[in-house]
Amino acid sequence: MKVLIVSDTHNANGNFYDVIDKEQPLDMIIHLGDGEGVEEELPMITNVPMQIVRGNNDFFSRLPREKEFFLGDHHVFITHGHAYMVSATEDYLINEAKGRGADIVMYGHTHKPSIREKEGITILNPGSLSYPRQEKRVPSYIVMTLENGVKPSFEIKYKKV
Repeated sequence: MKVLIVSDTHNANGNFYDVIDKEQPLDMIIHLGDGEGVEEELPMITNVPMQIVRGNNDFFSRLPREKEFFLGDHHVFITHGHAYMVSATEDYLINEAKGRGADIVMYGHTHKPSIREKEGITILNPGSLSYPRQEKRVPSYIVMTLENGVKPSFEIKYKKV
């Protein structure tokens, strides 16, 4: 299973659509908020299943603020992150994920990509494809690969501009 994980596209979707084309075939797309209407556009360009949450800039969205689901044997918790103060610390988010029994938590909001593990939880932030804030400010996303009986792999990828 191949999963594309993105966040913070802010209705500047050119890079996002380029990455969808580049990474095909995909089994799922996860958007971690601040898509600003992308949930209405995406079904028209792809038939890939999606998990999408609302971000702090998705003002009129009816999307949920957070979701939980399973990918294979993995309990996944996704949120934009702003309600857990991720710009200051990941601790609140990690505690929430632990309380929910999740072993993978994904968030956006900071526009800075990262993959790490803490307290048995894999913590993913794909950064932003539209307005990156990390050093060198290169648009980023994560590709997750799942195979039965094998630990999932995660790779931060960068979009050449």
